[in-house]
This record gives sequence, structure tokens and C-alpha cells, in this order.
Amino acid sequence: MLPSRLKTFMPFLVSQIVASLILASFVWAQSPPIPPDLDSYVARSMKTFNVPGMAVAIVKDNKIVLAKGYGVRKLGEATPVDEFTMFAIGSNTKAFTTAALATLVDQGKIAWDDPVYQRLPGFVMYDPYVSHEMTIRDLLTHRSGMGLGEGDLLFWPHSTYTRDDIIYKLRFMKPHSSFRSHYAYDNLLYMTAGQIIPAVTGTPWDDYIRQHIFAALGMNHSVVTNKDFKPTDDYSAPHSAIDDKLQPIPLEDLDNVGPAGSINSCAADMAKWVQLQLNHGKFADREGYLFTEQRSKEMWAPQTILPTGEPPAPLAGLKANFADYALGWGLRDYHGRKLVGHTGGVAGFVSRVMLVPEENLGVVILTNAEETGAFDSILYHIFDFYFHLPPTDWIAAYKSVRDQQEKEADESMKKAEGARDANSKPSLPLEKYAGTYNDAWYGPITIKFDNGGLVITFDHTPSMIGDLQHWQYDTFKAHWRDRKIEDAFITFSLNVDGSIDSAKMAAVSPLADFSFDYQDLLLKPGDHPSEKK
Repeated sequence: MLPSRLKTFMPFLVSQIVASLILASFVWAQSPPIPPDLDSYVARSMKTFNVPGMAVAIVKDNKIVLAKGYGVRKLGEATPVDEFTMFAIGSNTKAFTTAALATLVDQGKIAWDDPVYQRLPGFVMYDPYVSHEMTIRDLLTHRSGMGLGEGDLLFWPHSTYTRDDIIYKLRFMKPHSSFRSHYAYDNLLYMTAGQIIPAVTGTPWDDYIRQHIFAALGMNHSVVTNKDFKPTDDYSAPHSAIDDKLQPIPLEDLDNVGPAGSINSCAADMAKWVQLQLNHGKFADREGYLFTEQRSKEMWAPQTILPTGEPPAPLAGLKANFADYALGWGLRDYHGRKLVGHTGGVAGFVSRVMLVPEENLGVVILTNAEETGAFDSILYHIFDFYFHLPPTDWIAAYKSVRDQQEKEADESMKKAEGARDANSKPSLPLEKYAGTYNDAWYGPITIKFDNGGLVITFDHTPSMIGDLQHWQYDTFKAHWRDRKIEDAFITFSLNVDGSIDSAKMAAVSPLADFSFDYQDLLLKPGDHPSEKK
């Protein structure tokens, strides 16, 4: 039995509950909620992973429910990140390039399965069969037979090579696997795909993106190059740990590989991009479309199967049932939902874009430090909220994985240091290692004897100047003066007469970014065959 005063109060209480439910339903219809602890979670992630600044955007049910900046643009300065602060989005550019090509498919100017050589005269790969059979679709799906990041040293760090120079040099890059048999992420073929746009339309990729995507969507705070940044512009500085200390670094010029990774954008603009994607190419604020729903389906359709593997124990909850690469997007699943997304990485920046089509949900996270755990921990915290899942401390999980990776890398390098024969001597006097070397695809690399030591220079990469420190026998370590560049071993092989036959290189750290593809170089003394005539 209820006390009489509660009997009197119950109708009022029920009416209030019903009213609250109606109000909550109305509020959801007007503006879907966001995780209530998101600000504090972002702050904890930034502190844990030492990220100075970040921007987050969430799109739900066709509404931009969040576009917000956190932290500062530059370490040591007070200017805050806001929703319009530009960050380099790196390989998230690839989806823009694919969308631009999709507009040409809609116009009937190209087809995904057009042979590349028909659309891009002069296109040649190492294998004549691949040169003839490679299609535009193949350029976009990381199954060319090239190795992981092969040829990235042509643009990373910034080089003097042009886009056309780099495409010409594809013919000198030996495949690592047979055509269409293996997945291996690459950048050069995405840049090549972007160059189909001027070949077909007469409009450079850069201008096509500005005119047909940025202008169409009102992405007024997005650019395809950082060259025109002025000190008063709202953009973030990149940050990297140099000698174990996080510090601002110069912006990286990626114009010569633009279609693969040069776009800079902000949370507010990327939210508009996500709206377009979730609307399958239709504009969110007016009639019309950028690309048709059919093209949207094609860009999200699996093309290349990826291995799923077993995630590290702290991330066991992320185990995927499937993983594929589509056209400019990666595909996988999480708790029964298909995810469509991509990451981006540029010196000093990493970013994440992820769509959940069946939930009509999209998330963008932009950061100004090289910590993927920072954005992924936030991403899955957001997903858990919208998927109504029990909370997981993803920050602790990703930090645990990162700490273990760094520990293993340190142990590996200490083991190598302990195993080397520090008392060994080079086979030749140091000055005998000096000279001009050439790699079939990179080009000239010079080693000089200077002040009693050896100095190596990648001739088309101004920042790649390093001191060769003897390691053991005929192996030296290239210690780059620009400490953003990963150190590399260089090992010389001798002919029977004691002259140098060749030299091979390899990254020193197991955690080196794959774009430092030293292992793909074979340095030979003599004339260089791959300089464009």
C-alpha cells in the first residue's frame, strides 16, 4: 500500500515522466545528443598521449551535432584550436580524389575499369603486362604488386620531383608481388589517379577539388596546399617528438603527391564532407548531388581483401570479422555495424574519418601530433555511446599497446647494439666509400668524404643530409641532421677487386614510418637511368 500523500502525487509524477520522455524525444529529433563526458574524455586522451591540439566533428541523422576544437594550435602558445582551425588530413585526401573521379564517371568521361594508359598517355609500370592491364580501379585499391610504401622517398621528405617525374619513375620500381594478388598500401598510384583528372578535363587536380568539391559543399576553410598559409590564418602547427621531446616542426610540403595526401581542412568543413558521404552524394542543404548514389555504392564496395588478424590483448574488443579496401575507403566492422573510414598521417599530424552508414553516424578527429591512439580512443568512446555499449577505457587500452610497442622497439634496438662488433673496421679507407651512387627509381645519392668523415645526401631531397657513423664492418648508420627523418643503416657490398659493387639501406627503428622505404633502394655507382629525358 502506498501512503496517501504518494497516491496523490503519483498522477503528477507519471505526467512529469511522460512529459520528460516526450521532451527527450523532441530534443533527439531536433538535435541528437553527444556523449555527455566527451569534453573530459578528449582532454584526458590529449594529456595521456601528449597532443597539444585536436578538433572533433560528429554528424548524426544528417545533423552536425558537434564541430569543436580542443587545446592549442601550437605548443607554447595560447591560441586555441576552434572548429575552423585547419589540420593536414593526409591520406584522408584519397577519398576526395576518388570522389572527384566519381563525378567524371557520372559524366561518362571515364569508367572505373578504363585502362590507365588510355587515359594517361605515357603511363608505364615495371612489368609490361601490368602497364597494359592496370585500370583506374587498380590505382585506387592497393593491389598493384608494389611493396608497402614503395617509392615514397620520391616525395617524403619533400623532394624536387614533380608529379609527372614521379609517374615516369614507376617504370623502374620492381614489384614485390604479382599483380592483384596482395594488398600493400601505396601513395604513388593515388597521385597517378589524381593526374587522370587534368588529362581528361584539362583542369589540374588542385583546381578541380577546389571548384567541384570545396566550393560545392561550402568548405571555405579547406585548401589543397599549405604553401599559401599566412601567419594570421587559422591553422595548426604540426608536432613531433624529436629526441624524446615533443616540439613544433615545419609544415610538410606534399604538393608533388597532392591527390594522395595534401589537403588541409577543419572540423566544420569535414563535417560537411561527412554529411555528403552519409547522404550518398546528395547535398544536405539543398537539392542536387555531387555524385550519384550508384557511385557512392561503388566507392564503398569491397575491392581488396585485407587480413583481419588478432588485435593486441587490450584491444581484443576491436577484432574484426572482415576487412577490405574499397575506393578511397577502408571497410571493417564493429559490433555488427559496417564501418567505412580512413586514417591520415603527415609529419606532425594524424587524423581519422569514420562513417557508420546504418547508424547514419560519422566522426572526424583531427590532431596536431603523431599519436593514433589519441584519435582511436575517442572514436570508439563515441561509438560505444551511440551503439549503447558498456563503456571501455579505450585511452588506457591504447596507451598500454603503445607502451608495449615502444618497449619492444627499444629492446630490439638495444639487442642490435649489443650484437654489433664495435671493434670491427671498414674494409676500405673511408674516402673509398665516397662517390655518386644511383638508385633505379630514386636517382642520385651522393656520399662525400668531409673533415675525416662521410656525409650522405639524397640529391633531390634537400633535407636529407646525414652523417655516416660506422656501425660494424661495411655497415654505417645514416644519422640525419634533420631529426624528423628516420635514421637508416647503409651496408656496402664489394667486388672481388675491392671496389664497391652496391649498397642497401634499411630503417634503424622498427617503428619507422613505412614511407621511409629505404629497403627498396639499391644504390649502384655509375650513371643514372631513371632521370626523365
